Amino acid sequence: MTITRVATSPFADQRPGTSGLRKRTPVFQQPHYLENFVQALLDEAALPANATLVVGGDGRFLNREAIQTIIRMAVANGITRLQVGRGGWLSTPAASHLIRRGAAGGIILSASHNPGGPDGDFGIKYNTANGGPAPESYTNAVAARAAALTSYAIADVAPIDLDVVGTTTFEGVTVQVVDPVTAYVELMESLFDFSAIRALFAGGFRMRMDSMHAITGPYAVEILERCLGAPAGTVINAVPLPDFGGGHPDPNLTYAHDLVDEMFGAAALDFGAASDGDGDRNMILGQRFFVTPSDSLAVLAANATLVPGYARGLRGVARSMPTSAAVDAVAERLGIPCFETPTGWKFFGNLLDAGRITLCGEESFGTGSDHVREKDGLWAVLFWLNVIAARGESVEQIVRAHWATYGRNYYTRYDYEAVPTDAANGVMAHLRAQLSSLAGSMLAGRRVHAADDFAYTDPIDGSVSATQGVRVLFDDGARIVYRLSGTGTEGATIRVYIESKEIAAERLSMETAEALRDLVETALALAEIALRTGRTAPTVIT
Repeated sequence: MTITRVATSPFADQRPGTSGLRKRTPVFQQPHYLENFVQALLDEAALPANATLVVGGDGRFLNREAIQTIIRMAVANGITRLQVGRGGWLSTPAASHLIRRGAAGGIILSASHNPGGPDGDFGIKYNTANGGPAPESYTNAVAARAAALTSYAIADVAPIDLDVVGTTTFEGVTVQVVDPVTAYVELMESLFDFSAIRALFAGGFRMRMDSMHAITGPYAVEILERCLGAPAGTVINAVPLPDFGGGHPDPNLTYAHDLVDEMFGAAALDFGAASDGDGDRNMILGQRFFVTPSDSLAVLAANATLVPGYARGLRGVARSMPTSAAVDAVAERLGIPCFETPTGWKFFGNLLDAGRITLCGEESFGTGSDHVREKDGLWAVLFWLNVIAARGESVEQIVRAHWATYGRNYYTRYDYEAVPTDAANGVMAHLRAQLSSLAGSMLAGRRVHAADDFAYTDPIDGSVSATQGVRVLFDDGARIVYRLSGTGTEGATIRVYIESKEIAAERLSMETAEALRDLVETALALAEIALRTGRTAPTVIT
């Protein structure tokens, strides 16, 4: 085996975002681009030679080629043990689980919910030994290393057959190709009452799971159809494709339109669900009924003791700042802590590792628990099925009973995608310039209690994360939140979140758009989005 040191020059755009480095696929196909970033990851990880590195991804275009490159570079950098998902496949939560079983870290190839294909998006991130995304201290160090890189190391290793489960050894190196599904299925069986869910399906319960031609297809077929007895065809779009079948693998009301049409049609099934490109997001639907991700987190927290894996109760819960405060009311009634963090799963990781929380979630269709250190789409689907089986009620009945107990947080999110970066930054600068004058003013018939740019001090390690999103907080508990998303690959995405709490029984069944109409109009006017971006309507409303 020959190891070559290849001379290279730094690229100016290799700073990881919220979930690693994401760019258009042709960017990663530039000579040395992928290799430079992988070298920076490996340099900063500094894994010992006997450590195990997990490698896998969501199967998008360039996944297999990138994995072969990563194997060759890992070996050249002294790593002697690698675990790779068969076919190069590993959902993000399954990768987290594999890492937590004894690996030192993992490289996950995904751009999550972004489109794939030759002209789509690609991404790469590093997860640490706890199974979670690397902290900002590591990603900042990677960015600095990438900016100064002058060479990378690569070995002349023959391509590994990724399609056959087994072990390849050579010159002290072991590369193990593992079934990507098996360990994850065992984990789910340890958490949920599979017998109760089997009985649910055996009794005629009908559902549809849309895997959107993304990574959860094999996992969903194995668990839902083979283990739990759901009829064949319950899982649709089940075969992962490099371009996700030409679709946009984001499980929301806009992009999962076929599922939405079925669940809101005359022949709607009892339950509908979808997951995203790398398997960490979820959408939950009842019969002609949409469950917001914020409500989903709250309902799961309120019903957690019905599920075997959480029967002893919850230590605490956490939500990202833009997520509605629905789960806060549950935590208050249960007498457990509720933490508000910035967006980004790594912020939950410290709380989970310290045993401060059990469940956590983000409004961007992500929910999870202490079973892994990533959000987990299929886990959320199984949690809902377990709750439905235990309660013997429909999705709508469960949610409406929850509102009657805790009140309803009307909630919506407006996404303006691929906005020119200068224009997006201008919107945020305009909002920040108004913060000092907003407190005490009247907007949409409500008094502004406070306005700020959210900052978070981590209660575990004391690190401070500033400028995490502009908040306008009203006396009655309503909120408007603005932030720029770091998960896209082109321009910037402006997200606007609007929330209002209602507790009166006669106000729990309004249409969300009507309940929030005045606040939405106020939010868009305050930010001058149309004026500053030229966008007269959002790309997606959820």
